[in-house]
Amino acid sequence: MKINLGKKDRLIRIIAGSVIMIVALFYQSWWALLGFALLVNGLSGRCGGYALLGISTAEKSCELSDKDNSA
Repeated sequence: MKINLGKKDRLIRIIAGSVIMIVALFYQSWWALLGFALLVNGLSGRCGGYALLGISTAEKSCELSDKDNSA
């Protein structure tokens, strides 16, 4: 699966996931699983839901064309 999360999206998921996990673990709640999922998405840069919907917030990479590679 390609990276489909941009920098801001990843940062938000990492922060939100961390906060949800800390609070949920303090209260011994199953919400920690949601926080863990957000944290994994943010750290890996991949979101299955975005992939299913064809959404990407990641910047387009600069790919070299064949003309640029003929050196």
